Formats: sequence, structure tokens, C-alpha cells
Amino acid sequence: MRWKIGVLLMAWIVPVVSFGQEQQKIEDPAHWSYEAKKVNGDEYELTFKLKLDEGWHIWSLNPGGDGYEIVPSFTFDKGVTVKSKLAEVGYAKTVEMDGVENKVTYLSGNVLYQQVVAVKGKGKVSGEHEYQVCNDNLCLPPKKVRFEIDLTP
Repeated sequence: MRWKIGVLLMAWIVPVVSFGQEQQKIEDPAHWSYEAKKVNGDEYELTFKLKLDEGWHIWSLNPGGDGYEIVPSFTFDKGVTVKSKLAEVGYAKTVEMDGVENKVTYLSGNVLYQQVVAVKGKGKVSGEHEYQVCNDNLCLPPKKVRFEIDLTP
């Protein structure tokens, strides 16, 4: 009889706990879009556009801080050769943060990441980018997103 009560109790508790956890999930406040512009021959300038929801920020490519900040990174599948350093464009803010030894730099609002690449024999560029976004209270876990950018005009 005891095991029946235990099973019934677990059947009630598991859905309630799962529902509570689902309510605590935060939707990704980072919205990405991608563009390519032909530079010459097989070279393209790729633009990764990021729009952050209000109150959220992403670490700068040079964040300062204590080394725990996860900066955005972009990797490409085979057939792509990087020709330029990754550049970021946006409103950067450098501040002191509680719990971080040195000043940190982050961007909010609209941010662009640009890089020139050479592409061999494909009509697209694909790969993955990783990033972490934070607000004043918490940082979401790092996220990896696959991307594909069409190179045809």
C-alpha cells in the first residue's frame, strides 16, 4: 500500500515541478540575422546582425574583466578562409561590476559583427557562432547557433 501512495505522490509532484521549471525559462533575448556582400572575386564581407532585447547585453570582443566573460565567436565550415579580423560595431559601455575584479566592456541594443572571408566553390557560407548574453541580474548559459548565409545576388 505504501508504494502505491509513493507512486501516486510522484505522479503528482513530477508534473508540478516540471511546470514550475518551464515557467522559469527565459527566451533568448538575442535576435540574429545575416548578410553577405561581395567584395571581389571569391571574397565576401559577412555581417552578423544582432538585436538585443532591452535590458540585455553581450560581451565585447575585448571584454576586460576577470577572464570569465564569454565573448562572441564565429567558426566556419570547410571551404571558407578568413581574410580579416572580426570587427564589432555598436554602443560599447565600460563599467565596474560587482563580483568582477576589473572593468568590463559590453554592447547593447543593435550590434554588428563583420568579417571578410574567401569562399571556394559554394553559393553559401555556413558555420556556427557562440555567444552569451546577460542583464543586470544574470547571464544566460552560452549558446551555440548554426548559420547559413546565401551568397547568390
